[in-house]
Amino acid sequence: MSWKRDKPDPTPPRGYHHGNLKEELVRAAMGLIGEKGPNGFTFAEAARVAGVSPAAPYRHFRDRDDLLADVAARGFAVFEAALARAWDQGRPDPEAAFHRLGRAYLGFAHDEPAYYSAMFEAGVSLDASPELRAAADRAFQNLRAASEALIALLPAGKRPPALMMALHVWSMSHGVAALFGRADGGRRPLPMSAAELLEAGMLIYLQGLGFNSGKDASP
Repeated sequence: MSWKRDKPDPTPPRGYHHGNLKEELVRAAMGLIGEKGPNGFTFAEAARVAGVSPAAPYRHFRDRDDLLADVAARGFAVFEAALARAWDQGRPDPEAAFHRLGRAYLGFAHDEPAYYSAMFEAGVSLDASPELRAAADRAFQNLRAASEALIALLPAGKRPPALMMALHVWSMSHGVAALFGRADGGRRPLPMSAAELLEAGMLIYLQGLGFNSGKDASP
């Protein structure tokens, strides 16, 4: 019987040391969201896809909902950047910028389905983390700023509350995006583009507020 010790394996067990484990778990979660939806996988499954042990994710996240909250916060950051670029502080004029903002909303829903699902369909509370709440608020601020700029074009006595208008714009944009602007199996058939539907709906809404029907002030 030999008492000679075997040469240690230079490769540690998977899950013991994994470089940037947090980023790997986020990537795994996004892939699973795209494949199964935000509620169709377990925390252990995310660990398996990331190539680590079931216990490894707990170094960075309390549970699956905590992981989804992180994905959602990242999504809102990307979303906010896209809306901010589109709004561009209302240049060259609020109506043209509003037009870009609506298209950017639809573009994000189409191009980033995993983020979109984590943000709006996973059932994660915005208060799950301060980062998530702050990122969501920054994204919404673009809609609020656009509403305030458009309202300023109306006569002083006919200006609706900015928050109310922002919520109306958000609701219509989100509804069109969720139903008709997706890139996955949840997309409903439509005899026109999602952008055309949103533009027509916002035109009717803005005309109801008193905007000049001869101008295109819709997203």
